[in-house]
Amino acid sequence: MTARPWVMLTLGTLALTVACSLLYGMPFLVPTFRAQGVSLSGAGALAAAPSLGLVATLILWGGFADRYGERLAMWLGLGLTGLAGLVAAASHTLPARAAALALVGAAGASVNSASGRLIMGWFPQERRGVAMGVRQMGQPLGVAVAALVLPPLAHRYGVSVALIAPSVLCLLVTLALLLFAVDPPRHAPVQTGVRPASPYRDSAALWRVHAASALLVVPQFATATFAAEYLVAQRHWDPAGAGRILAVIAVLGATGRLVTGRWSDRVGNRLGPMRQIAVVSMCCMLAVAATAWAGSVLVILALAAASIVSVTDNGLGFTATAEFAGPFWAGRALGTQNTAQNLAAFGTGPLVGALAAAHGYGLAFAICAVFPLVGAAITPVTAERRRLGLLRARTG
Repeated sequence: MTARPWVMLTLGTLALTVACSLLYGMPFLVPTFRAQGVSLSGAGALAAAPSLGLVATLILWGGFADRYGERLAMWLGLGLTGLAGLVAAASHTLPARAAALALVGAAGASVNSASGRLIMGWFPQERRGVAMGVRQMGQPLGVAVAALVLPPLAHRYGVSVALIAPSVLCLLVTLALLLFAVDPPRHAPVQTGVRPASPYRDSAALWRVHAASALLVVPQFATATFAAEYLVAQRHWDPAGAGRILAVIAVLGATGRLVTGRWSDRVGNRLGPMRQIAVVSMCCMLAVAATAWAGSVLVILALAAASIVSVTDNGLGFTATAEFAGPFWAGRALGTQNTAQNLAAFGTGPLVGALAAAHGYGLAFAICAVFPLVGAAITPVTAERRRLGLLRARTG
């Protein structure tokens, strides 16, 4: 294999990292929002505002990448993400800032759809698990950057300056994409204009992958959105200190995505490992709920375990989606996958915030444990095994 796929993997991961530092960095500003008098549920909704923009445009960006190529979708979308972030930084009211953050999500959706498609196109099936695991590290690494940078900047200079830093990073990486990104070789159906049948038509497997993946992000976003607020308000931690600990946890989660990608390559499927992770995620959320109810210091370890485990399945669902969809439909399928996940993410913040305010974090986290249990039950492991068996039969 030449060096070019690895260059594309580096660019795709870097683009996703900087985009996610802005898209998913708002939870680290929740303590600042709370200090400004915003309610817990309101702060949760503000933190989820980028997800609202994401769900509105993910499928559109996926179709754009399918038609016009990944490179154009990525640099155009990431550049608009940085500009929208600067608008959010310049906004002086919460409604205006929320609207600008929604635009951040709407533009940043391009990177979610196109970077995955870029990497899927450059890597063969036997290396995709690792490649997508590396690419999917971008999300927790972006969260780690946000955890390290945003709280101290917000504390010292205010929210506006905190938002400028990741926005500028997005614009710098946009330049790198313009200079170095290259679309993968197109497959024959794309070159000839022959339109393969929709992968959604004859099987419910893709819909089940989307639904299971959406359910599995509930623990991820419950812990990501409220871990900082919980540690500050309930455990009386310093916001900057909480951010540093959460940054370490995010890096461990990123490493976990790489490990699970390698695991899926070794066993030859994506959804078997994904189902097992779902069960472990449920157990971790129950541990968080129990230790939060008891007021135990062990809640910190439980939160760390839940935060790490709940992010490790994401690359598996993403890779399985692209493989089920095929190259012609991959962009739209990945957009649909991310739409489902971000709808779940957008609902998680206000729901958990309202439950925690009314009944405490113990009950809120216990309810979150139900979602990965259902996700494990509906993950289409058998359908994937059947697809892989047919593929092996065709190739001899």
